[in-house]
Amino acid sequence: MSPVSVEPPTLLLVDDDDALRSALSFALELDGYRVQAYPSGEDLLKAKLPDRNACLVLDENLPGISGLECLSILRSRAVRIPAFLITSHPGPALRHRADRMGVPIIEKPLLDDILVRSIRSALGQVPTP
Repeated sequence: MSPVSVEPPTLLLVDDDDALRSALSFALELDGYRVQAYPSGEDLLKAKLPDRNACLVLDENLPGISGLECLSILRSRAVRIPAFLITSHPGPALRHRADRMGVPIIEKPLLDDILVRSIRSALGQVPTP
């Protein structure tokens, strides 16, 4: 009997900051995730997305469409994987719109391991000590 291969979860990361996108991709890959990184929401919308065992991490302030606009389009396409919005200094209007869409906001700078803990929780993974 051969061992069962379990694919690591896929993280779909959208951020227009090349350095941050690269650093986050590297850190998340070290945590055992497969990362597909995109510089814009439009690029993400063109991609073939997994329908399970995946999570979206979207920067709000992107060139072109915003992170929430991108997520709204994905939801209209029946993409239901968990999502997080990352941004600096979210105002009350953005918080309200994100809340209405059911997407948590994680504020930049991304301190400690808040992003990884949030992703693990959304994917139902056991936290690591």
